[in-house]
Amino acid sequence: MGGGALTGTPARPADWRAVLFDLDGTLANTVPLILSCYRHTMLTHLGRELPDQLWVPHIGRPLRATMGDFARDGAEAERMVVTYIEFQRRVHDEMTRGFPGALETLTALRTRGVRLGVVTSKGREMTGRTIGRCGLSEAIDVVVTADDVVVGKPDPEPVLRALAELQLEGKGDEVLFVGDSPHDMVAGRSGGVRTAAALWGPFTRAELEATRPDYWVVDLAAVRELRPDSA
Repeated sequence: MGGGALTGTPARPADWRAVLFDLDGTLANTVPLILSCYRHTMLTHLGRELPDQLWVPHIGRPLRATMGDFARDGAEAERMVVTYIEFQRRVHDEMTRGFPGALETLTALRTRGVRLGVVTSKGREMTGRTIGRCGLSEAIDVVVTADDVVVGKPDPEPVLRALAELQLEGKGDEVLFVGDSPHDMVAGRSGGVRTAAALWGPFTRAELEATRPDYWVVDLAAVRELRPDSA
């Protein structure tokens, strides 16, 4: 008899070649930090705190692009960026921790031979601090930050950069991008990879549904159960 699978026996699902993760709000529980930095920046430059709901839709975009929507001109936007980052440096470590299951999920995926990446709109310095604070440094193969691209999410450039660094161009159907924001989902879909919407971030399911994610995950442990043919 031949060596093929027995008739009627389902083939084992193929695994991902790589899984990419957003950082803030996906692997790292940093939304309170982000909002604290935003409030401080608006108070410093505008003389008052603005409602959180004005900032939340921008979470997941590069900081400089977002500040341009709040500042009165380009020079003020640059000053706001400096204020935000300086305050973030002071309070980052005490306000940053990984979400439950983050390290366990990355470890489980690596054990299966899946390569891992972080694709974030954060700058390189603070990305490194966040990953380190969450204890994830040794588990990640590739990191793409806002400092590594010309255009950040929701543009697909950061996702395409990660695929290039992993030498997986043209294999997007075998790569998963997990993120908590519509910006992640748009970048992933435009970059040709499969997308999984994380439901533990600051965005509602209704806000994420418009981006047509391939998968929904209620926690990081659920990411381990996904396979390319399980959508």
